[in-house]
Amino acid sequence: MTRARKQANSSAGSIRIIGGTHRGRKLPVLNSEGLRPTTDRMKETLFNWLMSDVRGAKCIDCFAGAGSLGFEALSRGAESVDFLELDKKAAKQLAANAELLRYSSTQATIQQGDSLVVLNNFMPSQVADIIFIDPPFERNLVQPCIEKLNAKGLVKAGTKVYIEREIRDISTQLPANWRLIKDKSTQQVSAQLYLVE
Repeated sequence: MTRARKQANSSAGSIRIIGGTHRGRKLPVLNSEGLRPTTDRMKETLFNWLMSDVRGAKCIDCFAGAGSLGFEALSRGAESVDFLELDKKAAKQLAANAELLRYSSTQATIQQGDSLVVLNNFMPSQVADIIFIDPPFERNLVQPCIEKLNAKGLVKAGTKVYIEREIRDISTQLPANWRLIKDKSTQQVSAQLYLVE
């Protein structure tokens, strides 16, 4: 690999907040392997789905990456977001961006580590109103994340769970009380919103 390509691969990109208090604000993100921020188009669809649910919501962003979904939720009035991120540099960037947007540590909590392990340390009192599951593709993380959330009691009746995955990943087994309420697919991405009943 040439030096120029190495520099290009490690350089920062950006994400854009598309609604709420910080609408139009761009945030720096790392260009790292597996980091695949949700597109503006898919994000707009998701937050149209969640329009009446975000304000005052407690959220968990299970594979936060660039924080595209979590920061969008905060901008639109969510009470708090727990950002879970494995990559140390990405987690550091999430903390820097939270500080840039002047969110307190109770509004934006950054937890660096394996998301499934971090979720294991959550208490039942940390039940969420909205959960984002948008892991790196080709890692088979959706199913174990669903199982962990359910086993730990981090969902309740009324919780909305958003899942974004590669279009080929259709093997998910869902709890009986999770009802599909919204569904959209593109050529590469499959996205669903579930309501826990």
